[in-house]
Amino acid sequence: MKKNKTVYVGMSADLIHPGHLNIIKKARELGDVIIGLLTDEAIASYKRMPHMTFDQRREVIENIKGVSQVVPQKTLDYVFNLEKIKPDYVLHGDDWKEGVQQKTRQRVIDTLAQWGGTLIEIPYTKGISSTRLHAAMKEVGTTPEVRLKSLRRMLRVKPLIRIIDIHNGLSGLIVENTCIDTPEGRREFDGMWGSSLADATAKGKPDIEAVDVTARITTLNEVLEVTTKPIVYDGDTGGRPEHFVFTVKTLERLGISAIIIEDKVGLKKNSLLGTDAGQIQDSIENFCHKIQIGKRAQATDDFMIIARIESLILEQGMDDAITRAKAYIEAGADGIMIHSRQKNPDEIFEFCRLYNQFTDRRPLVVVPTSYNQVTEDELADNGVNIVIYANHLLRSAYPSMLETARAILTHRCSAECDARMLPIKAILGLIPGGK
Repeated sequence: MKKNKTVYVGMSADLIHPGHLNIIKKARELGDVIIGLLTDEAIASYKRMPHMTFDQRREVIENIKGVSQVVPQKTLDYVFNLEKIKPDYVLHGDDWKEGVQQKTRQRVIDTLAQWGGTLIEIPYTKGISSTRLHAAMKEVGTTPEVRLKSLRRMLRVKPLIRIIDIHNGLSGLIVENTCIDTPEGRREFDGMWGSSLADATAKGKPDIEAVDVTARITTLNEVLEVTTKPIVYDGDTGGRPEHFVFTVKTLERLGISAIIIEDKVGLKKNSLLGTDAGQIQDSIENFCHKIQIGKRAQATDDFMIIARIESLILEQGMDDAITRAKAYIEAGADGIMIHSRQKNPDEIFEFCRLYNQFTDRRPLVVVPTSYNQVTEDELADNGVNIVIYANHLLRSAYPSMLETARAILTHRCSAECDARMLPIKAILGLIPGGK
């Protein structure tokens, strides 16, 4: 019997629509259809994480009529799978001739030429827009369970997770929607930092835990209502161990992905004040106890408690920081945040070098507020898993508002402010349901 020709179709298949079905139908007319299903890692390399997991997407594709086989495609590049399968045809929509997949397309053509294979491009299905479908899903929102799990999902597939501060619903929308297109794909923030400094400052209060957890939760609810990305909560010291239990339960129930607590006691003051503020570091034993009771309070394995080490801030030395990291991990911490107020990242990178030697290494978090010239690539190369831009949106908002207020006082009208203000129509368009 004559062997059927093989047709390879690469797709992410997060949202199946008639355009996908049309490509599969055309492929089936040419031979046996092999779907190269992009893994979460492959998708996350150039755009936002898929809504469905790889296993969920594979189950959907395997049950579509005409699909003979589903294989994982572990990179955006097709070459590895093509050289292994050597298909007669590759089918793809004609929308990849420009943009991030342009080079991928050319590599497909060059690879197929090695055995006389053919690339067939199907015209883009009119009236179907994945971008609009994703936008509609974002407007519908997400569930606490899905949001809760999302940070751990990202940590499994992304080399570096990028997070920035929020202090109200509007700042949450900025984090949710702001992105840029680059040669490597779409770049955006992966999640939000529920900063105690930003929240307190927005309320006109000092950053000394003067805003209680109930008020902080009100801010979180404002953000949760209009966004879908994961949130990491700044838990300051975590408070008394008995109170920390309820904070963990509340955050987990809301769908917050993680809390970061710092190993200090007494009146909380901003870490960048260092030893000048008379801050006191907690004992290893006490802080480990707080971590342990927090972990026991969880209802799921998805919520994360991340231990923030203040040893470098308080000039206790690298050995103390490493000793604490080991102890906190043994106590059950799901990650470690190492903080520094130095103007360069040298001591952070030294910590990274030592930390990366741990046999039970957990995700590592940094907040490069002082050493702000370090790049994300440098952080990733040193083993950092999460970078938090901890207060930058709030600090940007205040000077802009101050400048507008002064301009109105100076000119006794607001016309001079128009050029630097967002138009009312744009504001209405930014808010879901505002138009």
